[in-house]
Amino acid sequence: MVLANPAAFLIVFTVAFIVALLTTPLAHRVSLRLGIVARPGGRRRHPGLIPKLGGISIFAAFLVGAALAWLLLPPFPPFANPDDARLLRGVLWGSVLMFAGGLLDDRLELPPWTLFLIQFLAVGVAMSHQIFIQRFTVPLVGPYELDWRADAADALVMFLLTSLWIVGMVNTVNFLDGLDGLAVGVGTIAALLFAWHGYRLGQTTVAAFPLALAGALLGFLPFNFAPARIFLGSAGAYFLGYGLATMSILSPAKIATALLVLAVPIMDVAWQIFDRARRGKSPFRGDRGHLHFRLSDFGLPTREIVVGYYLVASVFGLVAIFAPNPVTKLLMLIVLSLVVLTAMAWLTRRRRPG
Repeated sequence: MVLANPAAFLIVFTVAFIVALLTTPLAHRVSLRLGIVARPGGRRRHPGLIPKLGGISIFAAFLVGAALAWLLLPPFPPFANPDDARLLRGVLWGSVLMFAGGLLDDRLELPPWTLFLIQFLAVGVAMSHQIFIQRFTVPLVGPYELDWRADAADALVMFLLTSLWIVGMVNTVNFLDGLDGLAVGVGTIAALLFAWHGYRLGQTTVAAFPLALAGALLGFLPFNFAPARIFLGSAGAYFLGYGLATMSILSPAKIATALLVLAVPIMDVAWQIFDRARRGKSPFRGDRGHLHFRLSDFGLPTREIVVGYYLVASVFGLVAIFAPNPVTKLLMLIVLSLVVLTAMAWLTRRRRPG
């Protein structure tokens, strides 16, 4: 028997939270036993050896929550749109691929080209399940839909947009995972807003999947918040980035929500790619040039920086949901982007002379 929606959502969230809470200490021990740890040095300045297989607990908790969502809120008529089952399978299979690829990177430290190959394979999984950017609203113009079945140009645009969105989100989350609790907390906020948005649209299983992700992240956060006892690792960061990217495509207007929730890290990554390229450095090699690292190097406490990111993500995410029209969202995105870019340019000039 299918439970009432509010009860089912609460069960999905709570079970995912408890599973993450209980399995994170196990992931901690496994990571230490296998020697898969983060060592101080480079862009990381944490003390001692920190286990980096936290992605195991988050992924396991999400899978349990997703399975419960599938059982309690079946993605089939009359409970849901008949297409939801196919879309959610794409989220699950792509997540498995990204988690496995990230796990290999945690163990073997794969070269960048191999990681990009895995990411584009995950894009292929998503698109084979028809998870792609097909409909969107152009500010000042209106809604637009790509006719990918009849128009080859539209199909190409759809492929390029979807690839850029998924690969960009995966790497944005990976770069954001630089301070204790930062990527996990911002990811939680985004997932909760996705769930809320889907629920308001009457989507059942689609709304429960990000809720399962939010529960898993919150169960992991006490171990990852400063001072962290365990890190996400590539497995956790890649899975989280892929999950956020694909789930944001499953409902109308969620891409705008994701853009505003993650506007600061997205603009930060864009600036780093530009800045590294103009200095003749590889844009794919991590350093301490990211905004959160620079704020830390200027002496701000990690917890204050991370909570500041949480506040910005929450405020602009709520604006994305409640804004009356796309123009308002666009203006907010432009303002926030200009603030971030101005801050990055100023911090770059301040840092360079030293």
